[in-house]
Amino acid sequence: MQAIVFASENGIVETGQSRGPRSGRFRFVTDEKRARNLATAEAAFEGVSNADAEAQLANYTDDMVLELAFTDPPVRLEGKQNALQFLGEAFAVYKMRLTITRVHQCLDPDELIVEFTSKGHLATSGKPYANVYIVVLQFRDGLICFQREFFDSLVAARALSA
Repeated sequence: MQAIVFASENGIVETGQSRGPRSGRFRFVTDEKRARNLATAEAAFEGVSNADAEAQLANYTDDMVLELAFTDPPVRLEGKQNALQFLGEAFAVYKMRLTITRVHQCLDPDELIVEFTSKGHLATSGKPYANVYIVVLQFRDGLICFQREFFDSLVAARALSA
């Protein structure tokens, strides 16, 4: 038997072992969907690690939203084109590898919370850069449609200062 999660339209969730078909009012959530979404997140992170905004954004919907909540001022980008320009500018400064340290599965299989670290340097000065992050990702049709990222902006500001 396979472990399963049933999520009803009103948000009530049941877990258990599969024993056959369920009532039509439940939608079946598979481990495959969660695995696909995690693989999409990993591919996006690889794009960041390669400083390749197009490779990162290949894993996002066209109408994606990217929020950087702890920047000053906070950033909210809507659509791939806006994100592409922003990320291109960021990748010209930050050269870093991302490492996922923990993944939190949510009740909604189309949402993940990912903890990760970065380690690298500033391309402009060669100064080392490392930070700790947490990101909330939402998926639609196997692609990221929403990303809210939290990191220590003071660490980033210090790295950019002379």
